[in-house]
Parts: sequence; structure tokens; C-alpha cells
Amino acid sequence: MLNEKGLQLPKLVISDAHEGLKAAIQEEFLGTSWQRCTVHFLRNIMETMPRKNTAEARRHLKEIFKAPTVEISRALKDEFIEKYEGDRRFEKVIKTLDEGYEDAIQFYAEPANTHKHIRTTNTLERLNSEIRRRERVIRIFPNEDSAFRLIGAVLMDLDENLDKGNKRFIYGQNQ
Repeated sequence: MLNEKGLQLPKLVISDAHEGLKAAIQEEFLGTSWQRCTVHFLRNIMETMPRKNTAEARRHLKEIFKAPTVEISRALKDEFIEKYEGDRRFEKVIKTLDEGYEDAIQFYAEPANTHKHIRTTNTLERLNSEIRRRERVIRIFPNEDSAFRLIGAVLMDLDENLDKGNKRFIYGQNQ
């Protein structure tokens, strides 16, 4: 469907780790890298963490994915594991971190100025919310093309207002 609309395959797809979604991405977007959303991944890790006396560990986990380079991120991850591996309360936390870490750091392969934009799905979720907000005003579309026009208008508005400094995150066929 992307080709029919004049778009190229994406270079990177960011999503949560839902197995069905991952399988669909691998099937439909051959040659495209996949990344686990760091926000969703951190939530998954935090859900396994004890509630009491873990503020320092929670901060440490967040810093792993905010590190400026992959080398620093790996060092912070290793430091976290080393620090908490003797604590039985953190066994599941460490297992979850270790199993999903590589999937969540694909953004480091891209230019550093894009990391904060592509390590999560927050931008896409905000865009989807804006489309839904405008769709609720209209309620019923006369046909499929009118829905596509609304989505196109939202995307063009985003491109005009958000794309300061020519940092493009949504690419058309001429890119």
C-alpha cells in the first residue's frame, strides 16, 4: 500500500514488542530495521520492579536510554546489572532488560540529532491523537478519499510546523 501511495519503505519502524506486530513488520517491510519503543520497554521493566526503595534504580534505567552514545548506554546497562544482580528483587528486572535491550537501541545507528525523536513512538502517538481529534469533529466521512485528505492535511501541517531546520522524519518518495 505504501508503494501505491508513492511512498518508499521506511528505514526504521518503531513499535512496542507485540509479537503479531513484529511479524507483520518483518513480512511487509523487508529490509527495514525494527526498534522497540524505549518508553514502552521501560514501562515493561518498571512493572517488574519492586515498588519500595527503587527510585535510584529507576533513574539509572532511564539514563541507559538517554545516553549520548551506544557505548555509554551499554556501560550503564552493564553497571546496572552488576549493581543489582545480587538482589533477588531485581532478577526479573535484569532478565527483562537483558532480553530486550538490543531491540530498544537501534536508534543509535542513526544520526545523534535524531535520537530523541526516534527512540520512542511518542511523536507517532501524538500525530495519531491529532488525527483522531480532527476526525471526531467530522464524525462521518462521505468516502475513503475524504478521510485520506484529512490525514494528508494533518501530515502537511505537521511537516510545515514541526520541521524546523530540515530535520525530516516523514519521508516522501523524492527523499
